[in-house]
Amino acid sequence: MLWTWPIKRHGSLWGELDRLQREFNQFMEPLARTGMSRFAEFPAVNIWVGEDNALLTAELPGIDPDKLEITVKNDTVTIRGIREAEKLDQGQTLIRQERGAGSFVRSFALPFHVDSERVAAQYQKGILQVVLPKPETEKPKKITVKAG
Repeated sequence: MLWTWPIKRHGSLWGELDRLQREFNQFMEPLARTGMSRFAEFPAVNIWVGEDNALLTAELPGIDPDKLEITVKNDTVTIRGIREAEKLDQGQTLIRQERGAGSFVRSFALPFHVDSERVAAQYQKGILQVVLPKPETEKPKKITVKAG
């Protein structure tokens, strides 16, 4: 149990508090097990930065790639898209819905400007991969030291 009342329960007020505690624990239990929030932003994104570029990956299962838009301006990359609602067949009733539908937008600032002419994106098996290259002017330059 995640949380308990430190006092004895007597009467209807305590019964109501017990009920609220059970509902709260039921809501919080999945969060405690996974360490994740139910209210995480969509889509889930990872970004790695290397010497020459950044790689952004986003989980976008069931998204039509034609409904995705990626824009880059200076050091910021933005992903926009639409996830269509699933259609029910005649006679079907929805009894649980955890995957939402509708439009989404996420923007991320990188630690460098992006060479927008060389950005490449690929969508495969529900994962969007975006390579965000650094401009030559922002790449580290190796300086040769001359003796003498």
